Amino acid sequence: MRIAKVLVANRGEIAVRVIRACREQGIASVAVFSEADREALHVLMADEAYPIGPPAPNQSYLAIDKLVRVAKAAGADAVHPGYGFLAENAVFAEACAAAGLVFVGPPPEAIRALGDKTAARRIARELGVPTVPGTFEPVAGEAAVLAAARQIGYPLMIKASMGGGGKGMRAVHAEGELIAALGLAQSEAAWAFGDGAVYLERLLLEPRHIEVQVVADTHGHVVHLGERECSIQRRHQKVLEEAPSPFVDPAMRARLGEAACRIAKAAGYVNAGTVEFLVDADRSFYFLEMNTRLQVEHPVTEMVTGIDLVREQLRIAAGEPLGFAQADVTVRGAAIECRINAEDPFGGWMPSPGTITGLRAATGPWVRDDSGAYEGYTVPRFYDTLLAKLIVWGADRPAAIQRMARALSEYKVVGILTTIPVLAQIVGHEDFRAGRLSTGFLDRVLPTFAAERSRSRSVAVIAAVLAEYERLGHRTIVEAPPPSGDSWRTGRHPGWRS
Repeated sequence: MRIAKVLVANRGEIAVRVIRACREQGIASVAVFSEADREALHVLMADEAYPIGPPAPNQSYLAIDKLVRVAKAAGADAVHPGYGFLAENAVFAEACAAAGLVFVGPPPEAIRALGDKTAARRIARELGVPTVPGTFEPVAGEAAVLAAARQIGYPLMIKASMGGGGKGMRAVHAEGELIAALGLAQSEAAWAFGDGAVYLERLLLEPRHIEVQVVADTHGHVVHLGERECSIQRRHQKVLEEAPSPFVDPAMRARLGEAACRIAKAAGYVNAGTVEFLVDADRSFYFLEMNTRLQVEHPVTEMVTGIDLVREQLRIAAGEPLGFAQADVTVRGAAIECRINAEDPFGGWMPSPGTITGLRAATGPWVRDDSGAYEGYTVPRFYDTLLAKLIVWGADRPAAIQRMARALSEYKVVGILTTIPVLAQIVGHEDFRAGRLSTGFLDRVLPTFAAERSRSRSVAVIAAVLAEYERLGHRTIVEAPPPSGDSWRTGRHPGWRS
């Protein structure tokens, strides 16, 4: 079938990403927006845009009936869910199918089999793929949870059975913390995914988090596109990702890819998805979960393979076979992605909503900016804080690191606080450059970054004093003698370095 018009059931940078992919293929795009997103970039970019309700997600972006109704009214053929919100919701996929709409994602049966983390763990166990010790069914009730926790041992994780993105997760280090953490995880999971079911899993201390991108079509082909290193996290939410992993050798890559493809095939998976693993220092890996959707970090895979994943999603949804086989997939060079969030990383990572009064994105060779922001845009307080994803490619990992350092130094956002200062320090850290990574990396190094901020504050205070001094009529800048010749040649020219 031919897909002529797609409703994008999401917001922010991922909605912009999907709209661009549609436009490149001659497919019309339909945006939806809450009252808080009336002037969002995805609304301005789409061919059509329709309001769907108040800012609260459960009254707008999670309202299945509204989304389906708008898609039908707009004459859309298909719905792309992006990531988050309803992307891994089997009921939404079924509602689209019932309305005659193509869901650009896996079939509902696969979402249920793999989107439910406990069901996915059972599939992996049946295939002989190692799993992290834990429960294989959701747990509920204080007595049952206490009994399961005692059997698994501490420390452990409480994790949402549905969804992802670090929501509905709590680490528990002792039995006295368990019941309070259980309530918090269940309520957060219910708010984020509409399902408060949780399960328990042993907490591995400082493993690497490595995931494998898979794509599968309706003709029985399943291919993996290599792995991504996602170990730099804060509270189980990824901060920086790269492909390939500096830890994975070709033999391990083959084993990870084979395991990922077997899991996808066993579940009857179709479209793009990600199989996630925890890896210890001995290169032993354990199945963690499968995300039945496009991942936030998909651009790094695109950069090293040259494969447009959103384009492939749309082609697969239209019934076309994959345009490549496993032997055709080659990984070239290295790519890094930094998530630029509207947060104060030195102030408890508090969200920083507000109006962006100045914006200059990084550009240059092999630099990509996937963004949902623009100068004059007001960042709302109701949603995820992700503003943009800065992605770079290099011929090798050191070249990619240097390019990212340069790009971060160029990226300027004025009016709100962002995570750019911390990202720059991560990229410059000797352990990151050496590839010494784990899920505990940021907790370990962040205190040393905070010390840098005190010096930044001192510079800011000095600058403020000098500005006031000048305002009162005093001169603080010594005039340079007239240059003899070209001022650019002598280096006496203005620049935006702050």
